[in-house]
Amino acid sequence: MTSYIRKEGYDTVELNDEWIILNSQEYTVTTLNEVGGYCWKLLHEKQTAKTIVQELKGEYDIDKESVQADIETFLSNLMQYGLIQYAH
Repeated sequence: MTSYIRKEGYDTVELNDEWIILNSQEYTVTTLNEVGGYCWKLLHEKQTAKTIVQELKGEYDIDKESVQADIETFLSNLMQYGLIQYAH
């Protein structure tokens, strides 16, 4: 199963249930909602889509099956933006 971890060197700010990730080298800003920010916090350690879904299910009142595809898309987007990498 594929594992992910966030890359180092980004400034992160939490403001009014939104997360702002600043990449000063690439001059990009990425914003995340409350749930995305929670996932971002989890990614300080190695995570799979399945472990993130399990954590979300414990933290929020969600249906595990409906969120699985959303988390996979979220992780794919973070990879595309260069914010996370594959963990070994």
